[in-house]
Amino acid sequence: MITYELAGPDLGEVRFAISPLNELTLSLRALRDPGRFPLHLPWLRSIAGADLDRETLFALTNERLWTPDFINPRPRSPLARLEDELDVVAATPPHRVRDDLASVHYDGEVPAPLAGRPQTALRRVVTALRDYWDACFEPHWHRMRAVLEADIVHRGRTIVVSGMATMFAGISPRVALADDLLTIQLSSSKVDYRRTTAGDGLTLVPTLFSRNPSTPISPDEPPVMFYPARGLGTLWTSDRPRAPQALRDLIGETRSGLLTLLEAPASSTELAVRLGVTPTAVNQHLRAMRAAGLLTSARHGRSVLYLRSDLGDRLIDAAT
Repeated sequence: MITYELAGPDLGEVRFAISPLNELTLSLRALRDPGRFPLHLPWLRSIAGADLDRETLFALTNERLWTPDFINPRPRSPLARLEDELDVVAATPPHRVRDDLASVHYDGEVPAPLAGRPQTALRRVVTALRDYWDACFEPHWHRMRAVLEADIVHRGRTIVVSGMATMFAGISPRVALADDLLTIQLSSSKVDYRRTTAGDGLTLVPTLFSRNPSTPISPDEPPVMFYPARGLGTLWTSDRPRAPQALRDLIGETRSGLLTLLEAPASSTELAVRLGVTPTAVNQHLRAMRAAGLLTSARHGRSVLYLRSDLGDRLIDAAT
């Protein structure tokens, strides 16, 4: 179990961040063991033929699907850039590369693809991750990011309405905040430590590639919790939603589809992909529907996320 002591003012230092690198490295779990991630099978099938250094990528996980801490650095900004994060990885001291790789594997032996000089292994890791991003992530990142941003907006609203403890309880039954102590029950009993967040704060990172909350393996790492994002079930869905006929007759096919989809927050980019229409057309509909009181919106970073309003909910209920 991991215990983070959120002492007094540090409760105000809890922040959210989206990390392209952490999504990339955590996705190695799905690449290594697809059967544990059935919702990602459409994506995994689409990248099956990609030219990747799979030896190196597979060597970065073990049977428990752990990854070394040095390839999961804490995001330094709420909307981190992949290149900036890879620069952090590339600057990892050699002794830490060796120790982190050994800590992931039970016998303490570094796998053959990454054995030898840590500097050489590190260059191979960075190259393999960058190629993996270019081939398998970059074409889909706008869609993934939209789901992650929607999760953060949802958690923020929960904090405002119901408080921090309710927000943490909604993440997972394995997470609980009591007084100033945040406890996180991990899948493995091998990782067990307690530390304060004083001076560092706590960063919460939603991810599409974890079924349970996780933290760094070492207590020396800055306090971070990766947790499963809401909305994964819609990530690779391309079917157009079927709105009630009465609603389609009233406001049209596209707007009724938007209203049906926006039970959960989403960006115009994600909505355009789901509906198979252009982002420009979607934005025109969204503005009109928000002006009519059917939607609300909130900005997160560079994106605006939309959500059905109470009036929109009542319209859906009446049509259904």
